[in-house]
Amino acid sequence: MAGNSRRRGATRKAGSKKGATTGSGGRGRRALEGKGPTPKAEDRPYHPAAKRRAAAERAAARSGRAPVADGPGAGRAARGGPAKGGRRPGATAAGRKAGSTGHELVTGRNAVLEALRAGVPASALHVASTVEADDRVREALRLVQRAGVPLLEVTRQELDRLTDGAVHQGMVLQVPPYDYAHPTDLLAAAERSGRPALVVALDGVTDPRNLGAALRSAGAFGAHGLVVPSRRSAGVTAAAWKVSAGAAARVPVAQASNLVQALQAYRQAGCFVVGLDAGGGIEVSALEVATEPLVLVVGSEGKGLSRLVRETCDVVAAIPMQAATESLNAGVATGIALYEVARLRRR
Repeated sequence: MAGNSRRRGATRKAGSKKGATTGSGGRGRRALEGKGPTPKAEDRPYHPAAKRRAAAERAAARSGRAPVADGPGAGRAARGGPAKGGRRPGATAAGRKAGSTGHELVTGRNAVLEALRAGVPASALHVASTVEADDRVREALRLVQRAGVPLLEVTRQELDRLTDGAVHQGMVLQVPPYDYAHPTDLLAAAERSGRPALVVALDGVTDPRNLGAALRSAGAFGAHGLVVPSRRSAGVTAAAWKVSAGAAARVPVAQASNLVQALQAYRQAGCFVVGLDAGGGIEVSALEVATEPLVLVVGSEGKGLSRLVRETCDVVAAIPMQAATESLNAGVATGIALYEVARLRRR
């Protein structure tokens, strides 16, 4: 309005106009600039990968070996496996998988020591930094040093994470996937031993702990090996290794693509096939063919022997029990039957 141009503040100063100004002077460009690439995991001091690398460097400095590299796939490399999913042949292990490599973990001092004594081709031994060094630990350390197996000192928290909370007693051995035998290999082992063949076949047993218990009994009573189906059956995993108390390193396990055909092949080779079932017509303690080449077939606790497997058996034997409603799991039944066979063979 006329006359208001002289009022204080009526005149706008240069550069004070609201809204966008001419040019940003690079302010927008600078705001969009990043702070550089994210540091690698092992370069961040508080990241687990950095702690693993530091532990590996300390272990390497003590043993005189080069430290294990850490980086992409560091969890796998630090645990002794290939950086990406390769499978190595060789006898193994205890069925808990380490990462995505297919490697197995043997946990517990007794299981680890038995595996090392048996010469299992281990990839790495993980030892807790606060582990109490008893005779088993000291012997295990001597064996891995003699075999040139990488030794990694880690925290108990890292072992808990590695084993998914399983009881490890401060020691975890990483081993390659189990190398299964062929069913005919067990007959060859029996021929080399000079004793009548004694083979255990598991029909539909899906609990690896039962497989481990059967392996332990097979080792104790002189069986030449176990046969399991390649599908719908427990395999030699970490749980089986642990329960077997190292017997998995001494007793071979064969996989059969078809268990019925494998049993028929054993019959053609001169073996008697004896099935275990509560409704068997003869007691195991009175088995007359126990001194002959023998294949002992054990079914699952719930379903027992499958129909085709039962029809393939020459004899179906039973373990007498006080109560008809009671049943035995596959691991216990295998131990009892193998004891009776061993007793009859001694006679």
